[in-house]
Amino acid sequence: MDQIIEFLASKTLAEMAADPRVLFGTAVVFVLAVLFRWKYVLLFLFAIGATMTVLRYTGGGGTAETVVDRNMMLFIGGTIVIAVVLIYFVFIRD
Repeated sequence: MDQIIEFLASKTLAEMAADPRVLFGTAVVFVLAVLFRWKYVLLFLFAIGATMTVLRYTGGGGTAETVVDRNMMLFIGGTIVIAVVLIYFVFIRD
């Protein structure tokens, strides 16, 4: 247990997202969630994965003001899409 806590404390979020052990664990949880039809676990995995994708896609760029504005618009648009999908699956669709 101490090794797990040390691993989580020593890594950044981007490093953990690229770590093979974390990816394997996420894949196992995803397969179990699909097999057992755990809707909220799937939505949580979608939210985390989509947010990481939006952050990674908008993170790279230059220092020019137009690039920052473009990346901010992509981040806002991606976050809104994620929120709409989550609201639809949690509250609207049964």
